[in-house]
Amino acid sequence: MASTALAVVGTAAGASAAPACTVEYSVAGQWAGGYRGAVTITNNSAALTSWSLGFGFPAGQVVSQGWGGTWSQTGASVTVVNESWNGTLGTGAKVSGGFIASWTGANTAPTAFTLNGTPCTTDGPAPTPTPTTPTTPPTTPPTTPPPTTPPTTPPTPVPGAPELTVSGNRFTDQNGATRRLLGVNRSGGEFMCVQGYGFFDGPVDDASVQAIADWKADTVRIPLNEECWLGLDHIKPEYRGAHYVAAVKDLVAKVLAHGLTPVVELHWTHGQYTGNSSGCSDVHATCQKPMPDAQYTPAFWTSVANTFKNDRRVAFDLFNEPYPDRATSTAAQAWTCWRDGGSCPGIGYEVAGMQDLVDAVRATGAKNLVLVPGLAYSNDLSQWLTYRPTDPASNLAAAWHVYNFNTCSDETCWNTTLAPVAAQVPLLAGEIGENTCGHAFVDRVMKWFDDRGLSYLGWTWNTWNCSSGPALITSYDGTPTAFGIGLRDHLRALTS
Repeated sequence: MASTALAVVGTAAGASAAPACTVEYSVAGQWAGGYRGAVTITNNSAALTSWSLGFGFPAGQVVSQGWGGTWSQTGASVTVVNESWNGTLGTGAKVSGGFIASWTGANTAPTAFTLNGTPCTTDGPAPTPTPTTPTTPPTTPPTTPPPTTPPTTPPTPVPGAPELTVSGNRFTDQNGATRRLLGVNRSGGEFMCVQGYGFFDGPVDDASVQAIADWKADTVRIPLNEECWLGLDHIKPEYRGAHYVAAVKDLVAKVLAHGLTPVVELHWTHGQYTGNSSGCSDVHATCQKPMPDAQYTPAFWTSVANTFKNDRRVAFDLFNEPYPDRATSTAAQAWTCWRDGGSCPGIGYEVAGMQDLVDAVRATGAKNLVLVPGLAYSNDLSQWLTYRPTDPASNLAAAWHVYNFNTCSDETCWNTTLAPVAAQVPLLAGEIGENTCGHAFVDRVMKWFDDRGLSYLGWTWNTWNCSSGPALITSYDGTPTAFGIGLRDHLRALTS
């Protein structure tokens, strides 16, 4: 069965020694013949270095998919075993996991649980909901679409680009099939227009998109410029406003036509910043700023969301690489600025926080997948779960970037800071790359993400070179660089 990382989510001192654990069992969603369940275990005894949860289904339910540990079932007996890296469970600590299962007749909740063979108490099983749709599952449920194939068989993925929904810590499509976003970035839309040269760097015709598909990629991230989209008058008339929007819509349509998921992403924004790690002194959107600006960014996302809200195959990446941590003096200030915006220490313009941008998107009625990056140029997710914005559509995932020269660039850091996030929400590495003209580092990144069923996109599908940035190709026909050959061969191997 499928399994993913399970994270320790809290530790409390002074927990009672008996019973061994407390288990909360709940049904998150139910439909005719199937449902999604969740379990949360609290260890009330001495700290453990490994754990195994056991319970029995009283009504013949059968697990078809599981996450948060390795799930197995023999008859009515279900066992969930920790992953190798996260077996430590301190006194008072909690872990959570979930599953999809079939049911017939009655969906009675289990009441007897054991932790490493010792009986636990239950914290009152949640009432089992009655099916709201007696014959077919809902088309677009708010959190977890059920499988539309028999529960004992994995759901069949929809063909082409899916309508992505967050289901626990996975992306799922309309059929309830788990999906990963694996592909490339297509840079150019963030800088060519503001520099007065055009819309994109290199061709964006059908042949160039087909070349991406030939690598067996399924996702293309498209960086954008808010001033070009909104049509500010310092941009050349032929490259701003309606002309720019039309060019972006055309590229999105081509990506979709080739069966790929387009991720439209805000890269460069308005606002003057000359502090620590400033990329430029210009007030205009000519470089990466530490945070989005309140003057234009909410309007940008309102417009983008209105443009694509009727096509949920299009995903939204709110902001490329926030770095308010370089401007502020404490982590708490940086994360508060990140979420809430406003007047942030060290940043001279009014900031739009991630909550502001989620609100702008959802106010349009758009239900599209929204990706939210972290701090430190999206390389720090250490407090993402604590500060994450609220999403009324429950379709929010975490975005992260990594290069070999970043702070969080080894498995120890990934196990410590990424794994807890990936245990609760889907995680996309929106940019992976290295400046070595090789692919040894991204090979390690891809393995870590593959082992956990996570998503990643290589930077970038442009014909640059090692001195100007990691480039995947030497030609838009898909000829790889020495760096790009690692991603190309890996994506092809995954689908072979």
